Amino acid sequence: MFSEEKLNKVKEIIARYPAGKQKSALIPLLHLAQEEFGGWLSAETMDYVASLLQIKPIEVYEVATFYSMFNLKPVGKYVFEVCQTGPCMLLGSDNIIDYIKKKLDIGVGETTKDGLFTLKTAECLGACGYAPMMQLGKHFREHLTPEKVDAIIEECRVKAN
Repeated sequence: MFSEEKLNKVKEIIARYPAGKQKSALIPLLHLAQEEFGGWLSAETMDYVASLLQIKPIEVYEVATFYSMFNLKPVGKYVFEVCQTGPCMLLGSDNIIDYIKKKLDIGVGETTKDGLFTLKTAECLGACGYAPMMQLGKHFREHLTPEKVDAIIEECRVKAN
């Protein structure tokens, strides 16, 4: 369950929408829940969000499973979401994905044994002019090369210690 402070935030978010349209608060509440409950959304967490919005759990599952920004299983402290759509692929995102897989010894959707990194692919992140690119938390990392990926990994490892 959310803390008192977070429940106040939930009420504030729901109040942004007209009466009877509380389902409109679903995406912001899923973000809040994911942030609050360990970086991912368990079935229990999604059921809890459904109860807060007075909607059916399936309505929450439909949204959470549609968007790649929601994690449905535990993830690493750092999630590399590499764009895999046309412009990024043309400029080598498939090579970047393969490089990360080999460098971290994980597949897409997997987390390193130390729990630091998860690799995901994403549909267009809206930064085609900066391809190949990935999202790392709230930040974009652009014009990726193997050397830039190495630097990002090292930066994350330093921050983690």
